[in-house]
Amino acid sequence: MRNPIHPPVPGSEAAALVQKRALMGHERLDSLRPGTTAATQDISGLRRLVRESWQRSASLQANPDVAEAPLAMDQDELEEYRRQHPLATIMPVIKKLLVQPSHDSGLLVAVGDDVGRLLWVDGDPVMQHRAESMMFVAGADWSEASVGTSAPGTALALDRSIQISGAEHFKRSVHPWSCTAVPFHDPDSGAVLGVVDITGTETAVAAHTLSLVEATVAAAQAQLRIERLKLAAAVREKPRRRSAAATSGHALYRNSLQLLGRDQALLSIDGRTVSLSARHSEILAILGSHPDGLSAEDLCAQLYPGDGYSATLRAEMVRLRKVMQELSPDAVPESRPYRLPVELLPDSGQVLNCLQRGAHRIALEIYKGAVLPRSEAPGVVQLRERVSHLLREALLSDGSVDSLLKYAELPEAKYDVDLRLAVLKLLPPRSPKRAAVVADLERIETELKA
Repeated sequence: MRNPIHPPVPGSEAAALVQKRALMGHERLDSLRPGTTAATQDISGLRRLVRESWQRSASLQANPDVAEAPLAMDQDELEEYRRQHPLATIMPVIKKLLVQPSHDSGLLVAVGDDVGRLLWVDGDPVMQHRAESMMFVAGADWSEASVGTSAPGTALALDRSIQISGAEHFKRSVHPWSCTAVPFHDPDSGAVLGVVDITGTETAVAAHTLSLVEATVAAAQAQLRIERLKLAAAVREKPRRRSAAATSGHALYRNSLQLLGRDQALLSIDGRTVSLSARHSEILAILGSHPDGLSAEDLCAQLYPGDGYSATLRAEMVRLRKVMQELSPDAVPESRPYRLPVELLPDSGQVLNCLQRGAHRIALEIYKGAVLPRSEAPGVVQLRERVSHLLREALLSDGSVDSLLKYAELPEAKYDVDLRLAVLKLLPPRSPKRAAVVADLERIETELKA
């Protein structure tokens, strides 16, 4: 039997065989060790994406025998986080298209954030009660790092639609369940904002279920875009006043700082975006990495090589505050210590978060190049080297051929011999891709000798 992307039709002989092989894999799971030939053979009967997810889950030390998912947020934290989250705006669409039809269908609908924490869980009341035993509830962490293979966590790890059936789940308490999940992308930036999931019995992995969830996500993404356009129009009508529309628009956006592959950062706050000067880019990159703030002395040390720049820093901060004031008075940096009063989501931080939970492919998609590549600020150099090093090491230890080849196209990997040798080790002997990799190695040797 082939190793299909989607599970076989529920109730079919092929579906029964998939479950049998998954259960056999669980019997050998204790011996699973990521990256070894024996481990691959032990679970070779699984679909490839499930097998690779199990290997990631084991490397992240997820425990298949712990029945419950961990609770990541208490009720107060959850309510505040949901209120501020961009997905709160599109919940009426999710409820109309998925939640309301699911109340008597034996299905649950869950919406999670970009790191796998469930924010809303609704649907059939009986199934909700049953799902509490494995902590499939709002506020719980269903990332691969916490619970192993599941549709929400694996969809985020791979940044693609996923269906997981019964015993294909890494956690044994989830074997009676099946689920379909689709990532939710920001309609403007393309960044992953979260995931939409349907969980239940075998019908949760039917082909029409996947089509339904994908259509719902597309409709919700379009609605989020419409809401942002409405907000932008309201702000233009009253440019000098903080209108009610502008104030309520906070939940439509994630304040972000784009640092990767650019010399001047793009800062987005409440839907307004500006290109920063090189120095202001460095300041925000450093402060964004230190949410608790930095003293003037420490910020100087991270911003300027050498000593005696305190007066220069004060002047730069005055100019930066004017820029931030124009964007949002609430975002003006504080002093003593210098810190940002609003949370910024740097794209470099997104890469690090993805790597921490084993989502290497999403990290590579976000990674557009080195952090402020021409900056010589010590704090930026440190951040740049950290992000680049961790991404490279993660890909070398657990990356697919396609991921390694994509990374090889980046400027920083132009002369990376070890990376290309790793690709050759993974490629089958007769792969047509080998010739291009060998030619690239010959290019590197020629150019380094010149």
